[in-house]
Amino acid sequence: MTDWLHTVNLETMEGASPIENKVASSGLITIDLESFFPLQDFLVFDVKDFLFMGLILKEKDFREALKNFDWEKFRNQTVSIICSADAIVPVWAYMLAATYMSNVNAKYSFATTEEMVKESFVKSIDALDVELYRDQRVIVKGCSDKPVPVSAYVHITQKLQPVVKSLMFGEACSNVPLYKKKST
Repeated sequence: MTDWLHTVNLETMEGASPIENKVASSGLITIDLESFFPLQDFLVFDVKDFLFMGLILKEKDFREALKNFDWEKFRNQTVSIICSADAIVPVWAYMLAATYMSNVNAKYSFATTEEMVKESFVKSIDALDVELYRDQRVIVKGCSDKPVPVSAYVHITQKLQPVVKSLMFGEACSNVPLYKKKST
């Protein structure tokens, strides 16, 4: 019944050539933007928590609350400074919070955590040595387990297009061609 099923060892067959991994030998360089995802979590400092009734900034109370706040949880952390309430908060209030963040060596930004993730991708992509990709065939991996922002894909395109031979999106076995340098 199983006469038709048998195993063949291609390496020992006379005259047979070994199986070639065409993807490995294609010369494609894959960039996985997921590897650029920030390693640290972002903490959030919400000014709303220091407003009277979550809506009104009373300067004296605000200053006193910030002065007495335990800033140590932000030491050496990356912090998103926001106000989640629909309140009018003067710019100096964010600046005052930033001075306390500086005192505990926090990296901070007036941005949502999503915006900070985008900023982190921009910094990582800007730090890329594009000379490594000069005249290469590059594919930007399309699938990831983490939410890579679309802006990162656009930014890596802007960074690589001037130097690469070709740029693709997806996987080596099924990609979408995006750019091919014209022959001169």
